[in-house]
Amino acid sequence: MGPASSEARADRADDVLALARLAAEPESVRAILAWLTRRTGGLAALIGPTGTVLATPEPDPGPDTPATAPAATAASAASAASAAAVELRRRGAPSAVLGGEGGRCVHLVRLGHGDAAGGDEPPYLAVVGPDDPRCGVLLADAARTLALCWRLEEAERARRRVESAEAHSREAVLHLLMVGSVPAAQRIAGALGPALPALARVYVIECPVRRRREIAARIDQVARGRAWIVPCPVRSNHLIALVPPGPKGEGEKERERADGLARLIVQRVPECRIGTSAEHPLRDTAAGYEQAIHALAVARGAPLRYAGFGRHTDTTALASPEGRLWALELLGPCLRYVPPRRADPGPQELLGTLGSWLSFGGAANRHLKIHRNTLAARIRLISDLLGLDIGRSLAGQSTAWLALRLHSAPPSTAETPAETPATPAAPAPAPAPASLDALLSSPAAELWARAQFGPLDEAGPAAVPETVRAWLRADARLPAAATALGISLPGARKRLARAEEALGRSLLRAPSAKYELWLALRASGSL
Repeated sequence: MGPASSEARADRADDVLALARLAAEPESVRAILAWLTRRTGGLAALIGPTGTVLATPEPDPGPDTPATAPAATAASAASAASAAAVELRRRGAPSAVLGGEGGRCVHLVRLGHGDAAGGDEPPYLAVVGPDDPRCGVLLADAARTLALCWRLEEAERARRRVESAEAHSREAVLHLLMVGSVPAAQRIAGALGPALPALARVYVIECPVRRRREIAARIDQVARGRAWIVPCPVRSNHLIALVPPGPKGEGEKERERADGLARLIVQRVPECRIGTSAEHPLRDTAAGYEQAIHALAVARGAPLRYAGFGRHTDTTALASPEGRLWALELLGPCLRYVPPRRADPGPQELLGTLGSWLSFGGAANRHLKIHRNTLAARIRLISDLLGLDIGRSLAGQSTAWLALRLHSAPPSTAETPAETPATPAAPAPAPAPASLDALLSSPAAELWARAQFGPLDEAGPAAVPETVRAWLRADARLPAAATALGISLPGARKRLARAEEALGRSLLRAPSAKYELWLALRASGSL
C-alpha cells in the first residue's frame, strides 16, 4: 500500500474520532452538521423524506469557517437538498449523488432504515456543493453516528412532549380543585395516577427551578406514591404538593410527620422555604393553598425554614343570610351576564377570572392561560358589571373578594344565622339584602375584625401595626405608604415583613391577606 492510502486511512480514522467526540456534545446533530460543513466546504443539512429541512448547522464563528454566504445562497442550497431528498426517496435508493439546482452536486445518505414499529421514514443527510469523490466515504461514516444522535434527540423531544402534556393535565386537575370541581378533577387524576386523596395537607415549596424535580421525587418517595405534585403554573420557583395524612387517630403524629417531611426537604435543599396548611377535604383545596402561602411567608424568616399555618380566622362570622343575599345582589350583574358572542366568557368564566385576579393579580394570565390583554379586558368588563374598581382600588377588590367568599360558601355555613331559636314558632321572613357597612357593623363582625389585628397589636412595636394600616389606606401600595409615614421604602417593607411573621399571613406576595385586613379595618372604623 502506498503513502496515499495510509494517509487516507489516517484521515478517515481522525474523522471517525471527531464524529464520536461530537456525538457526546449537547445538540450533537447540529454540531455534526456544522463540522461536516467545515470539513467538506459545502452546506450540510438533515432533510426529511418529504423535503422538510429538519436541521442545519449551528453558527460557528471559528477561524475555519468558510466565508458566510448570503441568506439567499443558503436558502437556495437548502432548496436543492430538499428536492434531491424527495427524488432519492422516489427512487427508493439509500444513497446517491444527484445534480442539484444550479449545477451543484448533492450528496445524499439515508440515516438507517424505516422504523418497523412506528413506520417512520428516516431522514437524509445531505451535503450540497462539494464535487469530491471522497465525500461519499465521509458521509457514510457520519451517517451512522448522526442516525444515533438524531434518534436520541427525537426520543428526548418525545419525552418532553409527554412530560409537558402530563404537567398540563396535572395543572388542570389543580385548577379544577381550586374552583371546586372535585368530580372532574378526580376523573382526570384517576387516569393519570395516583388517585386524589380524600383529605390532604397542601405544601407550597419555594425552591430553585432546577431542584423542583429532585424535591418532587423526594416527596413522592416519602408519601409512598400517594402525593399529588404539581409545578406551580404561576410562579416558576414554587412546587405544590397535596400530601395525604397518615392513619386515623394519629393527630399529633401526623403533625410530626408533616414537619418531618418539610425538615427532610430543607435539609437536602437548604435554599428551600416551605409552608404547609392544615388538613382539608378536596373541596377546600383553595383554602389549603392560601393557608400554605401564608405559612410560606412566615417560613421565609423562620430559622427552620418551614412553617405550618397556625391561625384559623375566616369569614364565617360574616356568612349570615343577609351576607349571602348581599353577595348575590352584588354579583348579580355578572351572574346574569349574557356574552354577545359564543366565544366570549360567560358568567362562570368571569367569576373564575375575578377569583384568579384577586388571588394572583397581574400573574392571573399565567394561571388562566390567557393573554394579558385578554385579562385586562375581562377585568374592565367585570368592573363595569359590578360597579367596582377592581383593577386598582383595594376597596373594590376587598368588596368583590368578600362577595365571592360568601357566594361560594356552603349553604350550611352561609345560610345559618348567628343566633337561631331552638324551636321557631313560625318560618322567619326572608332577610333583606344588607349593605357592606351593615354587614361589617354586626357584633360578630367586630369580634372578627379584632381577631384579625389582635396578633399584630399584641406583638409590638406600635410602628408595625401602624405601617400595616397606612399600607391598607394607600390601596396596598408600598411607596405611597412609606411616603405617608415619612420612612424609606426598604424600611416600610421590613415592617411589613415583621407584620407577616406576627400575623402568620402573607401580605406582600399573593395570595395576600390584604382583603381581610382591609375589611377588618373598615369594620373597626379605622379607615
